[in-house]
Amino acid sequence: MSKAAGDPERAVNGLLSVAQLLEEPRLARLYTFILREGELTIDDIVDALETPRTTAYSDTGTLVDLGVLTRNEEQKTHTYSAVPITLTANLDGDEYTVTPTLIEAFGRSPQDQDLNLLIEKYGLGKLAAALTYAIPYAEGKMSERVAARELDFQPAFAIAVLQALREVVLDMQTVDPYFDDIRSARDQPAETED
Repeated sequence: MSKAAGDPERAVNGLLSVAQLLEEPRLARLYTFILREGELTIDDIVDALETPRTTAYSDTGTLVDLGVLTRNEEQKTHTYSAVPITLTANLDGDEYTVTPTLIEAFGRSPQDQDLNLLIEKYGLGKLAAALTYAIPYAEGKMSERVAARELDFQPAFAIAVLQALREVVLDMQTVDPYFDDIRSARDQPAETED
C-alpha cells in the first residue's frame, strides 16, 4: 500500500526525474553544472562542456521537461537555471537522501575511470555508500584504510575512489542546498561482528 503526504503527483514525478538523472551521466553532469554555475545560456553550456549545440539544446529540453531546469524566455537568448532536488528513500529503516552531490558523482563517472569502474563493478548503491565515507574523508576525519575496510574495497581502489569523491564533495558542499542531508559514515556506528 502506498502512502502520500502532500502532492503525490509531484512526489512521483520528482522520483522519476531523479531516476532519469541517475540513468544518464550526461544529463546528470549538465544538471549539476548548471546548478553550480547559475543561470546559463546554450552558448555558455556549449563552450564550457565542449558539447555539440544540438546535444545542449536536446539535453536542456529534456531537463526542463523533467522539471529540474527552468528556462527563462523573457530575453531573446534563453537562459537556464537548475532547480535543486532531493529524494529521500526509506526501505525498512535504511534511509538515504539523494541530493545533487550524488548526481554530480554519477555525472562525473564517464570522465573518471575509478568512479566508472566502481559503478560498473558494484552499482550505483555502492557509489552512494562510498560518498558517505568521502564526506568524513574530505574533512580529514576518516582514514582511507578505515573507509576501505568498511566499504570492503582493496586499499588502492578505495584510495582512488575516495580521492575522486573528495573532489565531488569539495565542489558540491557549498552549492548543494541539501548537502547536510547526506548521511555521513562518521555519524553511523561501525558494524561489529558477534
